[in-house]
Amino acid sequence: QVQLVESGGGLVQAGGSLRLSCVASGRGFSNLIMGWFRQPPGMDREFVATIRRAPGESDYADSVKDRFTISRDNVKNTVYLQMNNLKPEDTAVYYCGADRGYGLGHNHLTYDYWGQGTQVTVSS
Repeated sequence: QVQLVESGGGLVQAGGSLRLSCVASGRGFSNLIMGWFRQPPGMDREFVATIRRAPGESDYADSVKDRFTISRDNVKNTVYLQMNNLKPEDTAVYYCGADRGYGLGHNHLTYDYWGQGTQVTVSS
């Protein structure tokens, strides 16, 4: 069993930055695909970024490419999402997920564990 706890959300002005963290408890963190997804108000959960097992290849949604960076620390059992040049359309609840499978990590339906979510609000 894996438990995930996100932190780092908040209110920021457009153009600002935030760093989200997600700490995982339990064993085998390095063998998990880790992903960040977000759910804007009234919309479905959408893919943001994923980072796979070593060597740690990562993928991004087109909407956040070149602005967001996902990284992981397998010693601290933590995955991060550095968000720069934030835009009002980035406003959403951000969720950290863990996937035990062997896919690309783009589909939230393949994820086995989720955190509680952290709110990110970007004002214009």
